[in-house]
Amino acid sequence: MEYQAKYITEHIKLSSFHDKFFKSDVMFEHHMLIWFVSGETKIVRTEGSYLFKKGDIFLIPRNQLATIINYPKDGQPHKTVVMHLTTEWLRSFYAKLDVKPLVGDVQTLSCYNHHPLLESCLSSLIPYFDMQNLPQDIANLKITEAVIILRSIDPSIDNILANFEEPGKIDLAGYMERNFMFNMPLEKFGYLTGRSLTTFKRDFKKAFATTPQRWLTKKRLDLAHYQLEQKNKKPTEVCYEVGFENLSHFSFAFKKQFGYAPTDLLS
Repeated sequence: MEYQAKYITEHIKLSSFHDKFFKSDVMFEHHMLIWFVSGETKIVRTEGSYLFKKGDIFLIPRNQLATIINYPKDGQPHKTVVMHLTTEWLRSFYAKLDVKPLVGDVQTLSCYNHHPLLESCLSSLIPYFDMQNLPQDIANLKITEAVIILRSIDPSIDNILANFEEPGKIDLAGYMERNFMFNMPLEKFGYLTGRSLTTFKRDFKKAFATTPQRWLTKKRLDLAHYQLEQKNKKPTEVCYEVGFENLSHFSFAFKKQFGYAPTDLLS
């Protein structure tokens, strides 16, 4: 995989993947506002899947799990303008405003496809990526412009951007049942459920009477079997959406659990 990134600042970048495929399970530390220049991305979240193409714009909330699958398209690389909206920056921005966000709601991915104001703001960044020694104030102004536009076109966005709570201790069993398909380190699962790694493992054993790795593998394989048999999906598609990192490992684990290969379920 050939990956390239150009930065205006550490919080604004032009990201390019030139290979045929890239997959990653992620939890973003900051909110990310993304505009597609070219290519295609499939994002798998707990609430469903999203497909984004050239011209699309969306915001991924922080501290949310997602599977990101990037594809080049029509001979063009997968290229995006990415703006990180950090907690530090947003605290400073909202300190001047009287905003009381609703907390406790599930933060879903927000889509603003081809919105002219946002597209104009983000596309105007392109010339800056080839400039040297760009003043920091310009980058800050562009982030401010983007957030002002978001607040003007999406009245609910303050509930995401102005919510500075960190994950607290929540129901572990329910959370894992909703998020087992994301291939995260156990430390991340612990953080997102409000636990240390030691406490997470202890509470997991109480909830499921087995180890996290054994439970995760079985849940992912059961979901894969359902997707193959009932949804007629291809093994190459199912493999990455249920939390495996490569097709060979998925096929080996699948056959070990069920006694036959994933391809045997193809109609």
